[in-house]
Formats: sequence, C-alpha cells, structure tokens
Amino acid sequence: MKTRIKKIYERIDEDVDGILIMNSTKPHVDMTFFYVTGLFHGEYEGSAVLIRPDGSADILTSVLEEESAHKSGLPVTAIKKSDEREGWLKENLKDIKRLGVNSSELTYSAYKKIKEFTDADVVDVSDAIAEARNIKDDEEIKRLSDAADIASKVADKMPDVIQEGMREYEVAAEISYRMKKLGATGDAFEIISSSGPNTAEPHFTSSDRKIKSGDFVLLDFGALYQRYRSDITRTYVIGEATDKQKGMYNTVLKAQEEALKTIEPGVNGKDVHNAAAEVIDSSEFKGKFTHGLGHSIGLSVHDGSGLSPNVDIELEPGMVFTVEPGVYLPGYGGVRIEDDIVVTDDAYELLTNARKTELIEI
Repeated sequence: MKTRIKKIYERIDEDVDGILIMNSTKPHVDMTFFYVTGLFHGEYEGSAVLIRPDGSADILTSVLEEESAHKSGLPVTAIKKSDEREGWLKENLKDIKRLGVNSSELTYSAYKKIKEFTDADVVDVSDAIAEARNIKDDEEIKRLSDAADIASKVADKMPDVIQEGMREYEVAAEISYRMKKLGATGDAFEIISSSGPNTAEPHFTSSDRKIKSGDFVLLDFGALYQRYRSDITRTYVIGEATDKQKGMYNTVLKAQEEALKTIEPGVNGKDVHNAAAEVIDSSEFKGKFTHGLGHSIGLSVHDGSGLSPNVDIELEPGMVFTVEPGVYLPGYGGVRIEDDIVVTDDAYELLTNARKTELIEI
C-alpha cells in the first residue's frame, strides 16, 4: 500500500512527519484505515495506523483483530489493555514534530487522546486524504466493478420477484438476500424500496406499505464487496404504465444519457450535472430534479466528492461516480435512474449494466 500512502503525502502542501489514522467505536471507524492497509476483513474498532512519507506504516490493533491485521503485510502491534495503547502512542509519536490527522473522521475524544501523548503540532490533512481516495487504483476499480456486477444482476432479477401485494420491506429483504447469494458481504447502505407516493421521497427507505397496481416501484441499493460499494437505482411500474409515467421515465433516461455524453477528463463536475438538469428543466417537469446528479463512491457510499452545482471538481481518470438524475412529484411518485461509472483516459466506463432502456412494466 506504499503507493496509496505516498499519494496522500503528494497532496499535502506542508511538511508532515507522520499521519495517524485513529479509529473509535463504530460507526466512527475511518475508512482510510482500510485504504492504506488494504485490509477488508475485521472491524478494527479502537485500532490505529501510523503512515510515513516513505510509504511505511505500523498498525496498532487488539488481539481480536491480530490474525486479520497480519494479512496487510505491515508491522502489527496487538494489545490487550488500554495502557498498552498509550505506550504504543508514546513510542511511535515521540520523534514526530508535525502530525497529520484526518479531522473529517476523527472523534474529539480520539483527538484528546492523541494530544495527551505527543507534543507535535497536529495538522489537518483531510483534504489530501479525500483527494487521494477520490482517484481509484486498479485494485479498487476491480472491487468496485465486482460490487456493481452483483447489484446489476439483482436489479435485473427484481421485476420477476416483485408482485402486487408485497410489502416494501419484503422487497428490500429479497434484494439483500440475493446480493449476498451472489457474494456480497453486506448491503452498501440501507436499501431504498419505495412504492407509489413514497417514490417521490428521494431518501425514503421502506415501510409496510403494500405495492398496488399502477404504482411506481423505486429500488435504490448497492452491494458491499471487500469494503467497496456499488449504488444502483431502477424504477418500475406495476401494471400498464400511463403516458405520464412513461413521460417521467423517458425524461429521466434522456437526462442521464446527456450527462454521460459529457463525461471525460478535464470536464468540471458541475457541467455534467447541468447537462442532466437542462433536459429536465426544459420538460414539463421543470424544477422537479431536486438533488445533485451524483456522488463519488468507494470505501464509503458518499466518498468525498460529487457531480453537483455546488462542487467544483475537474474530472480525472480513476474517479468513480454515480450518475442519478430524478424527477419527483410529491403525492404522486418519482423516477430515478442511477448507474456507477469510472472516468477513463478519454471518456468513461459504465460499471453497472442492468436493463433501463424502457420503463419495465411488472
């Protein structure tokens, strides 16, 4: 993982002798720990890793995680008691004058613990970490592609699974089960399984509502695979679609197609968003696209950046984003189509590939 560590240091403007990534209890476990160690088995609550400018690193963990931690190939110190953690911090931080931390993920109690055992100047390097993680290497893209493949296969099966009268949470359970049957280690995030008017809420999850004839059914989910995540959304209709439903779907599909056409290195993410927004705002659904077009994805489902009018980012090869335009009509329903892409040297590669060229009637 030396290359990843050096990639972080290349993005730091000031001299930093070491960077300490320090985990607390879940959910306050910094995904950067897994980025710089390459580990994907284990919880690593209370663990830490000290990374240095030369690409070297040392792991501190509990005996519970010792066997898993050794798979990193890095030096590992396994402890049983809290005073052993204190001794490790004292020893490893004693020669550091400027210590970097990832303030975006560091809890205040962990920060106080660090300050207790070092006189070093503590500086925030979270921007450098986010920038490094935003450009995926080949191994990361492979894991993301595998996660996307699992989600795509499940998305293609769901029209055969969903039936009128099923409850939203039953559909969510089917999705989770089927992803794990295909090799996922878990859900990438809480599954959105919405129907009818609930589909007009972009971040609705699921309820006990029964799916009815004429409903939109919107499914937004992803697979967790070796710590990396996918994120796909497909929208269906129960029974024969109305002209209005077809119009909503085709508008969103066109918006996604136009956005995808703009993706290549050097393009600003704002312009990708605007390409989709212009399609929707020139239709009868003007103003009904209420969120950014997409977000970066990797070890976290929202991995630090996005395609949004509020984010200024120039696309580079290796960046992975969702592209997910939507139209939402409160009280009626919503449509969203979402795919994962990786920016390539000249355009993009689609990671998710489930059917979407027309509104599927169930």
